[in-house]
Amino acid sequence: MTFHTARKRFGQNFLHDHGIIYHLFASIQASTTDHWVEIGPGLGALTEPLLKAKLNLDVVELDRDLVALLERKFIDYPNLRIHSADALRFDFTALAAGEKLRVIGNLPYNISTPLMFHLLANAHCFQDMHFMLQKEVVDRICAGPGSKKYGRLSVMMSYYCSTEWLFDVPPESFDPAPKVMSAIVRLVPHSQPPVQVNDVKLLNRVVTEAFSQRRKTLRNALKKIIDEETINALGIDASLRPENISLSEFAKLTLSLEKMLDSTAAI
Repeated sequence: MTFHTARKRFGQNFLHDHGIIYHLFASIQASTTDHWVEIGPGLGALTEPLLKAKLNLDVVELDRDLVALLERKFIDYPNLRIHSADALRFDFTALAAGEKLRVIGNLPYNISTPLMFHLLANAHCFQDMHFMLQKEVVDRICAGPGSKKYGRLSVMMSYYCSTEWLFDVPPESFDPAPKVMSAIVRLVPHSQPPVQVNDVKLLNRVVTEAFSQRRKTLRNALKKIIDEETINALGIDASLRPENISLSEFAKLTLSLEKMLDSTAAI
């Protein structure tokens, strides 16, 4: 039997529910021609069925004790490569080598959002991603305009990929059990962005500014960077709250701000 004490500093909650593991494995529709990457394999609960399906698999694990454990546990699997590394700094593009990667992982809640954006910065390298996250985060990722859960994460994720909630995972499926419900989300990077912006960082700035005080109207939330007259001239109602503004409308605002910044810089 394998023993390892979960470490809070690594955000470790180990999946042990075989019913959930089976459901997830059935959902990913894995093929032996796929190149898989697992982030945070932990004790290998997902790693094992992936290897037994004869999949080409790389795993990235930060905890060196777990790396040693995985090396011992899966010593007989030549289709596995274990990387002792921080996923937030790992170069996933180096694994792609001209092919699309498929990613899976039970992500530590404390780094899930920055890690997803780290991956999506090189979205062209990935076919899809399946992540177990805090349910609240999955709800925000998948929310659309008009929802109270719609915010910066919803908008920016929809720029990079299509999103799909698959199913919820209760706390008792983990050891130790977290205090919150989890859920599985599927992210499929767009082959082409759904809207045109020349500067994604500027889009992020506009969206972040808009949702910094989400109860404010758009005219008040963005008054430091875009005036009300400009917003209305774009065909966007400045009296609406940011939660009612679509990705395409945020793109219009970004392009308008970009032109304004360019003209100011040219003076």
